[in-house]
Amino acid sequence: MDPKLGRMESCLFALLLLLLGGMASPPAPPATLLERAFRYMDLHQDEFVQTLKEWVAIESDSIQPVPRLRQELFRMMALTADELRRLGASVDLVDSGFQQLPDGQTLPIPPIVLAELGNKPQKTTVCFYGHVDVQPAVRADGWLTDPYTLTEVDGKLYGRGATDNKGPVLAWINAVRTFRALKEDLPVNVKFVIEGMEEAGSVALEELIRREKDRFFSGVDYIIISDNLWLSQRRPALVYGTRGNSYFTVEVKCRGQDFHSGTFGGILNEPMADLVALLGSLVDSSGHILIPGIYNHVAPVTEEEMKMYWAIDLDLEEYRTSSQVKKFLFDTKEEILMHLWRYPSLSIHGVEGAFNEPGTKTVIPGRVVGKFSIRLVPHMNSSMVEQQVRQHLEYIFAKRNSSNQMAVSMVLGLHPWVANIKDTQYLAAKRAIKTVFGTEPDMIRDGSTIPVAKIFQDVLQKSVLMLPLGAMDDGEHSQNEKINRWNYIEGSKLFAAFFLEMAQLHE
Repeated sequence: MDPKLGRMESCLFALLLLLLGGMASPPAPPATLLERAFRYMDLHQDEFVQTLKEWVAIESDSIQPVPRLRQELFRMMALTADELRRLGASVDLVDSGFQQLPDGQTLPIPPIVLAELGNKPQKTTVCFYGHVDVQPAVRADGWLTDPYTLTEVDGKLYGRGATDNKGPVLAWINAVRTFRALKEDLPVNVKFVIEGMEEAGSVALEELIRREKDRFFSGVDYIIISDNLWLSQRRPALVYGTRGNSYFTVEVKCRGQDFHSGTFGGILNEPMADLVALLGSLVDSSGHILIPGIYNHVAPVTEEEMKMYWAIDLDLEEYRTSSQVKKFLFDTKEEILMHLWRYPSLSIHGVEGAFNEPGTKTVIPGRVVGKFSIRLVPHMNSSMVEQQVRQHLEYIFAKRNSSNQMAVSMVLGLHPWVANIKDTQYLAAKRAIKTVFGTEPDMIRDGSTIPVAKIFQDVLQKSVLMLPLGAMDDGEHSQNEKINRWNYIEGSKLFAAFFLEMAQLHE
């Protein structure tokens, strides 16, 4: 071969390689911080679930006032503090004193955890509130699994406290842990307030908030709570309001011991008959409360509010089916949502002192106590409601001309809460939801009561955001409570995205 021709072929081959190299795709850009965070969470989700399992295993029941369960609560608070310390947080377990119960018993109140990560003045400071106490649960009540053994079935994590509220508390911790594991600085300063008595009325929390207003809370810009549920199974939501709660007991007493119905039946005013009449006078079959004046201070519905109800995506049939209810009291989406969120409701919860075991015990209870509550809405006042309830029951009881004694007590009086949805953190949360879930959130209220939201808003004068993680069918307070693995892991991602959105809006 001619040497010149060989050199020419070599040059042409080199030129071809150069051209092909130029046509090749450029190297992929480095992953963003959020992408790296999401990847870490996906890879470590089993570890996150294992930690939730360890938390659910503690029977941190704050409702039943017994020493053994108080010890469990103290153990739960210590575990929470240890978890935060492992993140590098400065942690303080604040002594909360003692609780005096109506029967004279005194029990210690579990400490409240105050923790802090970062105090850079150029960053915004967000404070997360959560609780790690739970409602009572025993398998015999209808649980399919042991309520204190987290059990995964078809992607659902069953266990008491899984969604209310241990799962969401851990999701927030998971987000912080991820930034730490990636050796990245937190985009915001983070503070934690974790208590162990929320289910029992947040005993001692308001006092602590007032005491720490100018210390621990002095640099806080925003409060975040994740103690609610979505309105659907797949579409996220932001909560901007909750109802309050006035909880009542009404006692009817003839004497301190029961009667034999064969010996005394027919010759005395039976306490149970009086109580049934009293409870039956409170609400009618359509759900309308019969106490005079109870609706007088309910805020009127505005046109802007109605537009928000129209925009909510709610499949009534799916909602009814997942709730395992044959029929609701109302037929339209708007009516149902308004009666859940922005109108008061009255629920009868139970009777203490009556025979409730299997069998045919023929006693006349000598003393019975009925329990009911009224969910309050703006602009109802618990003191006024207490007066209206007392006057109504006294009127009904007097009409019966009974020789028994009646006593009415309001044992809880918690006010409703409404937020300003134009605040910065609501915008940040909307953006974070769009990033993680690819959709706009439902803007909803919550028919339940989270008293700390109103306390934070009134005492600290700070914006409060409610950012739920759980699906509508999670069954908080019920048998077979659960959180979906998907909600738990994607919720952890949501908090990470929220940190970055808050930092960006702050800048």
